Amino acid sequence: MSPALTSSLSYRRSVAGLHSSAVQHAEETIKVPQMAESISEGTLKTWLKKEGDYVQADEEIASIETDKIDVAINAPKAGKIGKFLAKEEDTVQVGQDLYTLDSDAEGGESSGSSSEKSESQPSKSSEDSEPSPATDASKAKDMTQGNNKATEAPKEREVNPEPSNEPSEAKSDNSASAPAPSGDAETIKVPQMAESISEGTLKTWMKKVGDFVKADEEIASIETDKIDVTINAPKSGTIVEILAKEDETVSVGQDLYKLAPGDAPSGGSSSSSKPEPTSPENTASGNRKANESRQEITNKENEPKRPEPKASKPEEVKQPKSQPQSSGKDAKKAEEPKAAQAGARNETRVKMNSMRKRIAERLKQSQNAAASLTTFNEIDMSSLMQMRSQYKDQVLKNHGVKLGFMSAFAKASCLALKEIPAANASIEGPGPGDQIVYRDYVDLSVAVATPKGLVTPVVRNAETMNFLEIEQAIAGLGKKARDNKLTLEDMAGGTFTISNGGVFGSLYGTPIINAPQAAVLGMHSIKDRAVVVDGKIEIRPIMVVALTYDHRLLDGREAVTFLVRIKQYIEDPRFMLLA
Repeated sequence: MSPALTSSLSYRRSVAGLHSSAVQHAEETIKVPQMAESISEGTLKTWLKKEGDYVQADEEIASIETDKIDVAINAPKAGKIGKFLAKEEDTVQVGQDLYTLDSDAEGGESSGSSSEKSESQPSKSSEDSEPSPATDASKAKDMTQGNNKATEAPKEREVNPEPSNEPSEAKSDNSASAPAPSGDAETIKVPQMAESISEGTLKTWMKKVGDFVKADEEIASIETDKIDVTINAPKSGTIVEILAKEDETVSVGQDLYKLAPGDAPSGGSSSSSKPEPTSPENTASGNRKANESRQEITNKENEPKRPEPKASKPEEVKQPKSQPQSSGKDAKKAEEPKAAQAGARNETRVKMNSMRKRIAERLKQSQNAAASLTTFNEIDMSSLMQMRSQYKDQVLKNHGVKLGFMSAFAKASCLALKEIPAANASIEGPGPGDQIVYRDYVDLSVAVATPKGLVTPVVRNAETMNFLEIEQAIAGLGKKARDNKLTLEDMAGGTFTISNGGVFGSLYGTPIINAPQAAVLGMHSIKDRAVVVDGKIEIRPIMVVALTYDHRLLDGREAVTFLVRIKQYIEDPRFMLLA
């Protein structure tokens, strides 16, 4: 081995030693991040990478399971994983050492190893056979000649341009007018939706691959068991790839789509499909052709009608011999399978949405846990209807809200709950419960029917509101429910529920308790009935009301007393002023 080769090899070894020492020095310890305000520990469920793997910034590395949600652990920066400091199924605390990361390591071995290989190969060849200076000079001469030949071919192509040069120029102009994204594509993950929500069903993609989106623009919709969550773009850019399909279940922290940040294209995506700009000569020739075609059409219209077209009509309708002509009977036969639907026995299976599944689960829990019992009563609505018809126009004009029956029943319920506090209580504690929680406030849950299911947004501190304030609060929550804009805070809590099935024509029914509440009041439709009033038979508008209550908290006496109070307040609204 020559002295020069020996010195170069020793130099490479020293450089490699320096590089390895720098790598060891660059390793940093990554700790368990802050997961949520009330979460301090969790179970390390899965390592998605292994020691020695190279990871990109924000790439998911591990998953920690807590008592509320699953938390994805992402790399804070690009680098190579050194050593795991916690095992799967270990309980890890926030701030605990989790793994080491070498941020100076290069991604893969393509750049460094290939250069080393390219450097080592000439040294190996020189070690095997040392060429003479003459052979080196001849090789260099051959290489320069080859390069000159290679450069002559493009020059010949440039000297003799093809006629299709103009479209290529237009193509290059189009590509220049639509600027490319300014940065590499970023992987956008499913965001944190709420403290108690860890997954949902991806219902709709409102954008597709290649679309440009602005910052905070709505891209997708995720349906959870409580609310619908809109996914907005974190920044402006172009959607490069969609990583989840519609109707798939996605978890918080899961990769959702890739976004290449950048400004909006000046001409948009339609710029490439725009026609080429035409010169005055082209437009003139186009106008001449259009005029000639118009003249031909007018000449054809002005020509006298001949009997030949009539004879040619059957020829146009004629079909090949292999296909017999379809008569009226044949057409009827072809239509028979479509029309024969009388005895059809089709079945359609539709996946149950998350909200419907959650409602079904909660209703069964309520039926299984509560000792439900229902009591009924009849209310004469004459006095309340008279008050409503007298003041509804004035209320709508002055306050912009319609005066309905819900505000009166809500106010009457708040007054009755003050007298019967057990109807506003709940049972809490381990197992079947060992504590009764009484409340001096009323958070009124109002049942609202939506296309996806029944939801119960809450009117907070309803006991402090008057008729108009209650009507405004209920109208606002109803609109949010129908527009799928309800938040988790709008539906959380609730101490007593009112359900108005009368708007759909229900005569009477037994509502189900909204657990963990103690009772639910059911309103129904108003029907004219013959009743006895002061010894006389009169026609009065009657509503049947129902109270379903948990017999573990309320006895029959309290439940009947509660419903009688509702009857008294509604039949004479002035009585509420004395309560």
